[in-house]
Amino acid sequence: MTLPKTMRAMVTMGHGDLSMIEQRDDWPVPAPAADEVLIKVGACGLNNTDVNTRIGWYSKAVTQATSGETLESPDDEDPSWGGAPIGFPRIQGADACGVIVAVGDGVDSTRIGERVITDNWLRDPDDLSDINKTGYFGSERDGGFAEYTTMPSRNALAVKSDLSDAELATFSCSYSTAEGMLTRANVTDKDTVLVPGASGGVGGALVQLAKRRSARVIALASEAKHDEVAALGPDLILPRAPVNLRKALGDEKITVVADVVGGPYWPTLIDVIERGGRYTCSGAIAGPMVELDLRTLYLRDLTFTGSTVITPEVMPNLISYIESGAIKPALAATYPLDQLSEAQTAFVDKKHTGNIVVTP
Repeated sequence: MTLPKTMRAMVTMGHGDLSMIEQRDDWPVPAPAADEVLIKVGACGLNNTDVNTRIGWYSKAVTQATSGETLESPDDEDPSWGGAPIGFPRIQGADACGVIVAVGDGVDSTRIGERVITDNWLRDPDDLSDINKTGYFGSERDGGFAEYTTMPSRNALAVKSDLSDAELATFSCSYSTAEGMLTRANVTDKDTVLVPGASGGVGGALVQLAKRRSARVIALASEAKHDEVAALGPDLILPRAPVNLRKALGDEKITVVADVVGGPYWPTLIDVIERGGRYTCSGAIAGPMVELDLRTLYLRDLTFTGSTVITPEVMPNLISYIESGAIKPALAATYPLDQLSEAQTAFVDKKHTGNIVVTP
């Protein structure tokens, strides 16, 4: 096929509010380098990392909850997930779904025409397991908020599914984050997993993926969203933040808390974990600063795990779950690419259940 020389792209020009995202209709179509592919983007999902990186929320100088607004005191030295500066201008967007339309040297040309979703973790080709040598698609290199994007061939995973591009674009970040958390916490069919923020993209993925492991799942979500959360299959749904969580749980024995919320309610979550239980975390949308009584940690033999860089097998596993129908998308809304700012506003407002996606 004949490829255009320019494309539409939503380009983030620096850290700040939504005014930092510029629509460009003349952005050069990237060419795939050696061992890379060029993808014609069909859809790209939104995630907290897009907002957090744009506003510099990952900086240790920031103590407030994540939001779409400019922060008071991000440090230019550590504004990204990896604790280092990123380059601007940058096309963000990690969750791209599309079709390979060109390949670089070293990539089999039969891959042209493959429908793919993204494995977002950019790894050292000489040691794929080295988590100290990783980048993220849409952060350390341009992502999917554009008509075309390039990435290493090994990061473009073929998927065979009847799902739409928008539905497939809900999986890569949210579901791989959730599966990474459950893997770190060694969740099995013997566990009861408590999921705060179960109406969000990662929260909903945690519900589905924990159920796939045959764990018992208890979801916390705003009552207005309970019907939508129920469709994901939790065993029990409670209000977002019960005043007396122990009482609300009744006889339930929580062995794992899988959390991306944090904030002021965090000590309550820790207090309900059974002796020998586990807490796994991959986010802090309600605020990163929490209070811990260390006696709760050591006297109850708890294990805390952070989860960011997933192990290499997580995304191929997710592909198999998608293709077998073991998990399903939770598509909340779709916006045109040129309405990315409106889509991010809706995303930050958190009135939706599931994932929001933009389409070129």
